[in-house]
Amino acid sequence: MEEFLQQLTNGLAVGGIYALIALGYTMVYGVLRLINFAHGDLFTLGAYLGFTLLLSAGLSGVLAGFALVLLLVALVMGLIALVGYLLERVAYRPLRQSNRLAAVVSALGASIFFQNAMMLVYGARPQVFPSGLLPQVSVALFGVEIPLVRFLLFGASLLLMCLLYWFIHKTRTGAAVRAVAIDQDAAKLMGIDVNSIISLVFLIGPALGGAAGVMVGLYYGQISYDMGINYGLKAFIAAILGGIGNIPGAMVGGILLGVIEALGAAYISIAWKDAIAFMVLIAILIFRPTGLLGERVAEKI
Repeated sequence: MEEFLQQLTNGLAVGGIYALIALGYTMVYGVLRLINFAHGDLFTLGAYLGFTLLLSAGLSGVLAGFALVLLLVALVMGLIALVGYLLERVAYRPLRQSNRLAAVVSALGASIFFQNAMMLVYGARPQVFPSGLLPQVSVALFGVEIPLVRFLLFGASLLLMCLLYWFIHKTRTGAAVRAVAIDQDAAKLMGIDVNSIISLVFLIGPALGGAAGVMVGLYYGQISYDMGINYGLKAFIAAILGGIGNIPGAMVGGILLGVIEALGAAYISIAWKDAIAFMVLIAILIFRPTGLLGERVAEKI
């Protein structure tokens, strides 16, 4: 029972991070039918910007505790949102009328650019986040001591996901996003500025990825320039698991994948952790290609 609860809470914390990254994939795909391969690197950049703000910018000397973490996450989300907006304007918008392959190649090129830029600036060695930013205490759950940080990370991820869901489904701008995702030409006829909506998507998605990057740094205490490959692939699997282009599906898929990974690593073997994720992907593509909550079959790219 103790082992199960430990792995379940760990899986929920990691799954929340996967879900935040997966939302960036699924939002861009829902609007542009494009897999933004640079999204995992924006997530990594968010982690490094958080590291920079804490050390080089001296943010840790201004505030402490939860106030510091909240300010850090807010600043990183804003900066990564700006980077995502610039990425869309420079790498994707000029190719919007081109074929799908051109946009995919541009996304891969942007990914390589970000990854190598981070390696040149920060070095190839992993960087260590300052410790003690979150309380190192445990809470009792059914008599089992669980680190409080897991509940905090999962709660923060869930809060961001709920805010996004409310924005998309309960506001006029969110309705415009859904309209553009359904039919861009019809949305234009209804007076919706499609370019502005696409830019908004590239602001929100990377911002959530940046928040996830800070969470990884706080949770594991170590970041590396190439971690976006692994987390990006896992988040992409989570998006497919829930249904690519489906926002609630990305949320469910990320959390479910995190739990499956954690339990599989504990009860099967930690060496099979990544293999389990890809076996889940293969199974979902065979038995339910649209994903758990998806309605549309993904088009070829």
